[in-house]
Amino acid sequence: MCSYLNVMNRSKNGVLTFCNRTKLFQLIYNNLCFELYEWELEALKKYIEQLDIPYWENHLKNWSQQRKIPISVGKKHFIILVNKEEVSEILSLLRFEKQKVELLTHDEIDYQFIEN
Repeated sequence: MCSYLNVMNRSKNGVLTFCNRTKLFQLIYNNLCFELYEWELEALKKYIEQLDIPYWENHLKNWSQQRKIPISVGKKHFIILVNKEEVSEILSLLRFEKQKVELLTHDEIDYQFIEN
């Protein structure tokens, strides 16, 4: 693995990495791969957060395909279709802010130590 590459977030079907050398984020989800600068990543996150999932599911309810939610990428002629579970997973990947982990105090640890 490249020493410049940092894993920012990981899910069942994807991974979000950041390269310190190129300053690019790489979002790999299923068979899709996007290389994005920070401002592009933020724009993608805002776009996906604003998707009207109930509208698309209702609008395409008679469509035979399982994936009914379109994500427009780049030009208008390139559209990725996803379902609501995939939208949720992609958003969880894009929300990679490190959460502050609070350490336990010795009083909060309830552990019975047994020597063999």
